[in-house]
Amino acid sequence: MPIESFWFYAAAVPAVLISGVSKGGFGGGLGILAVPLMAMSVSPIEAAAVMAPVLCAMDVFGLRSYWGTWQRRMILLMVPGAFVGMGLAALTFGTIDEASIRLIIGGIALIFALNYWLQRVAPLTRLPMPPWMGPAAGAISGFTSFIAHAGGPPAQVFLLAQNLDKTLYVGTTVVFFTVINYIKLVPYAGLGLFTETTLLTALVLAPLAPLGMWIGFRLHGRVPQELFYRLCYGFLVIVGAKLVLDGLGI
Repeated sequence: MPIESFWFYAAAVPAVLISGVSKGGFGGGLGILAVPLMAMSVSPIEAAAVMAPVLCAMDVFGLRSYWGTWQRRMILLMVPGAFVGMGLAALTFGTIDEASIRLIIGGIALIFALNYWLQRVAPLTRLPMPPWMGPAAGAISGFTSFIAHAGGPPAQVFLLAQNLDKTLYVGTTVVFFTVINYIKLVPYAGLGLFTETTLLTALVLAPLAPLGMWIGFRLHGRVPQELFYRLCYGFLVIVGAKLVLDGLGI
């Protein structure tokens, strides 16, 4: 049977919709809130297992909508690092301090979001983002994505700094996370995270995936590029602050 808790679905329904909107091209890394929302009524591991197939379903819609609209060089820079990060996460799974992970991701997100806003006031404050940061961002993203589907901010930090066209930016993130999400299904299964309960619950939530994606597509097409980037960095601040507070237990 799927999870039957009312409180779980009270959190899971908006969590899936938020993820869909984010993956549809609006809201940056706001989808990172999905697992924390679900984890209010079930364990973070069970929440991550439920979200994995739902995210894969969203990726199908994302690829269809943004097919051919991605920066190949960015993908090649980040994907090898992501494999390393996911491998490390699989090997150390169950021994990682979740609070520390939240603090690290949240801190990175806040630093680079702060840099963006400072740059608008004083351009000399801009932090360099050399190509070697691509594999590093990919590794952190792969690691945190494996643990709690929290790979958005590290990838976003690197890709937003490239000043890509907004559609090219979203298409690149779609391809990158499609690779990550489908690859990590294998170790998830090997670690026994997929149970009858988690898979049936994912099936119940799956119809919300295209709805959330559609909302994200519509908002992406209607929001000007400059406003889009401001909103993405704004959402990055929200997500970063949420993760830091969670990591500190506040």
